Amino acid sequence: MLRRLLDSQAHLFHKGGKLERFYPLYEAVDTFLYTPDSVTSHASHVRDSLDMKRMMSIVVVALVGTIFMAMYNTGLQAHLAIEAGAQPLDNWRTGVMQWLGLPFSSASFAANFIHGALYFLPALIVTYAVGGAWEGLFAQVRRHEINEGFLVTGMLIPLTLPPTIPLWQVALGTSFGVVIGKEIFGGTGMNILNPALTARAFLFFAYPAEISGDVWLAAGPAVDGTPVDGFTGATAMATLGSEGMAALAGISWTDAFLGFMPGSMGETSTLACLLGAILLIVTGVGSWRIMAGVVVGTIAMASVFNLIGSETNPYFHVPFWWHMVLGGWAFGTVYMATDPVTAAQTQTGRWIFGILVGVMTVLIRVVNPAYPEGMMLAILFLNVFAPTIDYFVVRANINRRLRRATA
Repeated sequence: MLRRLLDSQAHLFHKGGKLERFYPLYEAVDTFLYTPDSVTSHASHVRDSLDMKRMMSIVVVALVGTIFMAMYNTGLQAHLAIEAGAQPLDNWRTGVMQWLGLPFSSASFAANFIHGALYFLPALIVTYAVGGAWEGLFAQVRRHEINEGFLVTGMLIPLTLPPTIPLWQVALGTSFGVVIGKEIFGGTGMNILNPALTARAFLFFAYPAEISGDVWLAAGPAVDGTPVDGFTGATAMATLGSEGMAALAGISWTDAFLGFMPGSMGETSTLACLLGAILLIVTGVGSWRIMAGVVVGTIAMASVFNLIGSETNPYFHVPFWWHMVLGGWAFGTVYMATDPVTAAQTQTGRWIFGILVGVMTVLIRVVNPAYPEGMMLAILFLNVFAPTIDYFVVRANINRRLRRATA
């Protein structure tokens, strides 16, 4: 029935139809729901077995675990704060929880999940609404099909944000990431920076109080009888600089690996990211070389700092296995560094790219006291240099072949 409905309306959107101008919107819906029926009319072309929409859909499936943890852990941490003495916020989320008859208790799976969903889903909806509007606008102006890249970008942006970030900032950051980070370069496949990280970087530098350092608790104690909109508690990465390894005393490595700790909504669970990595590697969508390179670079740089040591900087003493479960290391390694558009394209270049991301992540975390999380800046920095890395790899290959031919 759906197929017949789309086919019956197709003539209105094709060339000469009354709604020809809105063909990108029709095409986006049609090819999202069904495999495109267009085929080559001349000699066959070498094509990959996956089209863009299907490849993006695989990435979305790989994100399922992080989405689940984004909702469950957000509610869990809010309820733990309430149990520690914080008051539930007097807002619409509290009303929904009370209407559903759910307790503000960390022992209730349903309460944790639904309370967290009330923070994650609005951010997701705002991201897709605003980003989709920009995508549609640029497609209309340029008279081309809507790019599929935002299917993943729209999912990544809210996962990298803290739960208490205002929705208007989500909309503003999404606009910056889509327009400045991608569309001005020509759209999906033409951008030099990861759009989701571009959005987060904009928010980090424009509104640091809402996105960095004290990012957490989704509930606050009453002050003069009025609930505070954002009772904040520093994340482990933020307190390492002042408390050293003692900042991790209340967090087991296992809890950090599983994701039961404060942090941005989708970045806390290394396990969820690992499961996503397996799917991306098996399907060939994500580069295992980049992921392995980040691991090698992280181990090498963290080990160097551990050997050097420092009496004034506790970050020097953080071992590599803690770096891998704190902050956005796992999320960035699996979903951001492997972006097929902005990462290195050559096989050797991917190793170099990944290793440098790992090295720079630890370097920024340890040496820069003003910014305890380094994955975002490391990936954006290497995005800029990815074409240069590929250039020298290709030139080295050409020179090697020339020497072989001459011999």
